[in-house]
Amino acid sequence: MQRTNIINKLVNSGVVSVVRAESPEKALKIVEAVVAGGIKAIELTYSVPKANDVISDLVHKYTGTDVIIGAGTVLDPPSARLALISGAQFIVSPSFDKEVAKICNLYQIPYIPGVLTPREAGEALKYGSEIIKLFPGDIAGPSMIKDLKGPFPYINVMPSGGVSASNVKDWFKAGAVAVSAGGGVTGPASQNDYISVTENAEKFMGAFHSARCK
Repeated sequence: MQRTNIINKLVNSGVVSVVRAESPEKALKIVEAVVAGGIKAIELTYSVPKANDVISDLVHKYTGTDVIIGAGTVLDPPSARLALISGAQFIVSPSFDKEVAKICNLYQIPYIPGVLTPREAGEALKYGSEIIKLFPGDIAGPSMIKDLKGPFPYINVMPSGGVSASNVKDWFKAGAVAVSAGGGVTGPASQNDYISVTENAEKFMGAFHSARCK
């Protein structure tokens, strides 16, 4: 039940913001700016120093709200387990790892692995991934979702890479259940411009709501 609730929250949020930063303090500021713009799903990557501590702080801060905190760039089982212990509500990887899938299944936490081919998609589905990350999205393109849904009609796809506020509608029209965006939302944080991060988040959410209404 826990996993289903998290998946529903992620799909309802529509946009997952991928947060990278060179320090824990900056990561927290970016997340605050993103959430202020209306994005409720956060993927805190393991490239952030002390990522486990940041995840724990964020989970504590947003307990009781609609905001969900996941761990991204999870490359191996030990990292996945540490993320789960820290309170991560979903796990995202750039590629599929069956041992990470098993750990997530054990703790009933969604595992969203990156896939690019039908073979990878099939493997992820066999190991229980309810959502797969189409990555890199800018190489695959929206039409890849239709291609995957041919042999895998029940697959749920979240593109990552190349997603912008201007093409969000194309991804949802193609059948995406959510989209993932990094620099397109958080890019201005490199210049400590958190107001623009919030504005970008608002643009993405506006595009999402517009796409869902059509």
